[in-house]
Amino acid sequence: MAATALTLADAERLDRADPFLACREAFALEPGVIYLDGNSLGALPKATAPRLAQLISREWGGDLIKSWNTHDWIGAPRRVGAKIAALIGAQPTEVLAADSTSVNLFKLVTGAAMLAPSRRTIVSEPGNFPTDLYVIQGLETLLGARLRLKVAPREALGHAIDEDTALVVLTHVHYAAGRRWPMGEMTALAHAKGALMLWDLSHSAGALAVDLNAAGADLAVGCGYKYLNGGPGAPAFLFVAERHQGAIRSPLSGWMGHVAPFAFEDDYRPVSGIGRFLCGTPPILGLAALEAGVDLLAGVDMAVLEAKGLALADFFLRRVEAACPELILASPREGEDRGLHLCFTHPDAYPVVQALIERQVIGDFRAPDLLRFGFSPLYVSFRDVWRAVETLGQVLETRAFDNPRHRRMAAVT
Repeated sequence: MAATALTLADAERLDRADPFLACREAFALEPGVIYLDGNSLGALPKATAPRLAQLISREWGGDLIKSWNTHDWIGAPRRVGAKIAALIGAQPTEVLAADSTSVNLFKLVTGAAMLAPSRRTIVSEPGNFPTDLYVIQGLETLLGARLRLKVAPREALGHAIDEDTALVVLTHVHYAAGRRWPMGEMTALAHAKGALMLWDLSHSAGALAVDLNAAGADLAVGCGYKYLNGGPGAPAFLFVAERHQGAIRSPLSGWMGHVAPFAFEDDYRPVSGIGRFLCGTPPILGLAALEAGVDLLAGVDMAVLEAKGLALADFFLRRVEAACPELILASPREGEDRGLHLCFTHPDAYPVVQALIERQVIGDFRAPDLLRFGFSPLYVSFRDVWRAVETLGQVLETRAFDNPRHRRMAAVT
């Protein structure tokens, strides 16, 4: 089928064959809203509010501090981590839900550096998600000459990894362009030089068929508020391959990572296993919301879910190229080379996005000139995609984005 031939009837036909179409009913989306920003903040599961209400009124309000035991609050980081592990090709004992992505990066990057004290370099790419680079830059400041960040563009990154490299840090799916790294290939390249490999899965977990153990990955982090639908500021997760858990240590030796936290000893003794990467008291409300989101993915065939997401993106791309030729694709064209979002350049990208949002088509903007659209397979339909491009075409044709209110830059873009 030619790109120009796609019709609303084509979208409706694809929706009828969609194994996830009914999943939209599990989310509290307003009628008429086309939400193409789940790659930044996932939609609210309908189960989240009653779960939090129960936790607040019955567990916190009724059972009070007893709930650490009676409702297993204390086990939440490991329990939720085990559920996330099933989505990313890890063992249940290799994943922990805790802290933020930035804090988990600090813990794992520092832990990896301590494992290889004779190696002084951490390799990444320019344009990686800022927090990944910022955390490493902070460690440079903290450790001085003992550690340095080396960045190299994608085509030269393999040559940048050498015998001085302790760790390679890459985001599996780039936050802007959506470009996907070949996980197994890059991990093997790092290992060939004696380096460890850390993957940021923030734009992959809950969207793609990730298999950390099959790829031989050493470490990974990811956030809980995108495709895992855990809510704004949801706890993140970290992965440590079982083979490293006996040697690697967290630089944040908080009491929850102690072998006997309620013995209240003066000296720190880390617990064995993934639990040593716990630090402070678990955020129970946040973990409960994250668990509600993760539970929606329980038992889902991630390969089938990924296939739907890529098909949505492909449908969107073909429609845009037919209806909005002034937009320039800034993401890889082929699905196997990208995640579940697409970026296009336009000199007025920010006001275009604002005009779309006003018309209930919610995407987002990334500096300096990118329109970004995400395709969360659990609640985005092909009809949504068709209508979104219709609206986008109208905004561009009528220059509705020229309205001055659309050009006022908000604090969060």
